[in-house]
Amino acid sequence: MTTIDPAVQALLKDPAALIPAIVQDVSSNEVLMLAYMNTESLALTLSTGKATYWSRSRNELWVKGATSGHFQEVHSVSLDCDGDALLLKVTQTGVACHTGDRTCFHTPLELGQ
Repeated sequence: MTTIDPAVQALLKDPAALIPAIVQDVSSNEVLMLAYMNTESLALTLSTGKATYWSRSRNELWVKGATSGHFQEVHSVSLDCDGDALLLKVTQTGVACHTGDRTCFHTPLELGQ
């Protein structure tokens, strides 16, 4: 088990909670996906540079691309002002969405409905 640096843990609002992680393309700034991290997946991401998340459906750590080959090379990780959300800037290899789309945000909704 990889543990998080105590200095980073001190910045988190609730280190025991899952932290939403917004994933953005480092070149285009396109939002690719939203995932969740726990302190172990955050520590692994920071130490390896490979996007590692907590899978809520499988209840386990998940290295993005381990099974699909659609990896994310992490360039930066930023914590929001409240210490309860992350922004990852990545280079995406392949697609980000499990549906085969580049981004998970491909379903527009109509305003004023």
